[in-house]
Amino acid sequence: MVAAARERALPLTGVEDFTSVPGQGVTATVDGSTITVGAPARLLDTGADARPQRVVVAELEEAGRTAVVVLRDREPVGVLGIAMGRAGSDLALETADAVVVRDELATIPPIVRLSPTARRLVVQNLAIAGAFITVLVAWDLIGTLPLPLGVAGHEGSTVIVGLNGLRLLRESAWPRPARDSA
Repeated sequence: MVAAARERALPLTGVEDFTSVPGQGVTATVDGSTITVGAPARLLDTGADARPQRVVVAELEEAGRTAVVVLRDREPVGVLGIAMGRAGSDLALETADAVVVRDELATIPPIVRLSPTARRLVVQNLAIAGAFITVLVAWDLIGTLPLPLGVAGHEGSTVIVGLNGLRLLRESAWPRPARDSA
């Protein structure tokens, strides 16, 4: 997040009085404003000011997602569909767009940076598996594909797809966030 702010030349400000209550949310003071992030039921009141956020929350919940509300000085300013691993409920973990298995918000930027690579690998894996299956089926229809060779070809493609997917576990795929001195 810090790197993204620096790329956009946004001013970085210090955070004070940070508190976190599992299952409830987090609160901190940023530039003299109190920022609170937590469950909509706990943070959104029934006033007209919160109506747009309640609509977004309702849409997310109807789609089976979990919403988190952001307040600045007790006024709603945004809604966020992220589940934190150990503290999240099973439903939240199953329906979230992203699941962070460690309760560290610092892991979110690397996940966002990694998602295009993950998508490319999924497409590559589908292409590899599709190519193997196409060749094996064509070979069997045109000629006679021996069963052991067909099994070896299919299982070989599975191994290649698995090894290709393991590239996401490389240390270089997970760049460490820069420490902010502010």
